[in-house]
Amino acid sequence: MVLSNHGDFERYANAGSTEPVVRSTRLRLAGQLLNGRGRSDESVKVSEIAARYQLDEQSALQILREFQTLGMVTLSGNVSAVFHSPSPKETQDAYEIRAAASTLKGNTAALQSELEAMRSSFRRLDLDSFVEHDVAFHRTILQASQNQILLRMWDSLAIDLRIRAAIGKVSKDLPEIVESHQPIIDALERGRGREAGLLLRNHVETLLEFLKRSETDSGFQRALRRDLEGAKDVQQAFFPPRNLSIPCISCETFYQPAYGIGGDYYDFISLPSGRWGIAIGDVSGKGIGAALLMASLQASLRAQALHPHLDLSTLIGDVNRLVHESSPDHFFASLFYAEYEPPTRMLRYVNAGHNSPLVIRPRGESCELHQLQSTEIPVGISPDSEFPATTFQLEIGDVLVAYTDGITEAENGEGELWGMQRLENLLRSRSCLGATPERIIECILDEVSAFAKGQRQRDDVTLIVMNVQEGCEV
Repeated sequence: MVLSNHGDFERYANAGSTEPVVRSTRLRLAGQLLNGRGRSDESVKVSEIAARYQLDEQSALQILREFQTLGMVTLSGNVSAVFHSPSPKETQDAYEIRAAASTLKGNTAALQSELEAMRSSFRRLDLDSFVEHDVAFHRTILQASQNQILLRMWDSLAIDLRIRAAIGKVSKDLPEIVESHQPIIDALERGRGREAGLLLRNHVETLLEFLKRSETDSGFQRALRRDLEGAKDVQQAFFPPRNLSIPCISCETFYQPAYGIGGDYYDFISLPSGRWGIAIGDVSGKGIGAALLMASLQASLRAQALHPHLDLSTLIGDVNRLVHESSPDHFFASLFYAEYEPPTRMLRYVNAGHNSPLVIRPRGESCELHQLQSTEIPVGISPDSEFPATTFQLEIGDVLVAYTDGITEAENGEGELWGMQRLENLLRSRSCLGATPERIIECILDEVSAFAKGQRQRDDVTLIVMNVQEGCEV
């Protein structure tokens, strides 16, 4: 699940509707288009999109019209939408940098500084630093263009992250990539906008060509693999121990990142007065960057949860401000956080843009199913967001299933998503009714795997299954 320079994109993310579910869906859909979910030129009915995201059709159309202005969607009347996955080249071709050339003429010291930093990073074999300065180089030109539509496109398509993903694959050719920045600076220094634009496109085309023929065993790649293995060990330490025990709760968890480490997050926090904090979240992005942001979110939530607080709304509001202040632009995270009292079985929770956890309540040969729905946008988008809290009375025998969208958005070879309805049907079935949390997780993973039919895992996967047991009554 990535976006927003707080300014243009925040206005974009909030444009047209103040409904939290619409804003949250807009962010999720943009992230899915970025990550390649939804095949290029695939036609989907608007009614199916509305049902998938639990929207009315007018709200779905509103979101799709906004993406149409960015070239990400083509609407056919009000009936269907064709999705596009713009390549970096297509996005680059949209650059109009004549205004940038006028602004930067004789004023390219900042660009030259970023290039010198890239050269230095390359000499030190510091890939992370190189990427940061490469991103800053492109963003400086884009901001100087004063083209608000393109700035909004850059953020909503997360081009920064595309650069980060691409650089790691072409490290063998970095010397040539580094030096291809200099002619762009020279043209902008002389105010030659058309020449700078052609050079900028050539720079991207060169990068794409290197991507096609890149080798995967460069020195950078070997170093990255070593770093990744170390990062996996570090990230594992952030998750709660497997033998942790909540009174009168039988619990099982599952976590599998898409790329070795990732941005999914879950936690159990022992609180004063015998309460327990239960958290699950999904940080924007994937890989090492997402893992670092996940660690920041966990630290912020734990620090606030362990302090005395009046209510969950205040707590998550404070977490949101901390995350917003301490994280880079384009960061957000969906978060479900609950506090559970074993003696009363009362669950108080805030759902900030996260997939709705499900409560399965057995009723003889069937069951009731309750959704703990999202009521707000994810944390980290705006410092002033409010997060209303809700209560839910659990009963003995209830099963709570919390998950990230790596489950419901698992994709088969035809581009179809597994979806919320299949998850609900499975949890209502006899194979899950009365089953242990461990068995329920096995059922879900088996069904998702069978559906995907060998397709590569696209997103991090996290599951929490909790069964309420007797013995803690007041």
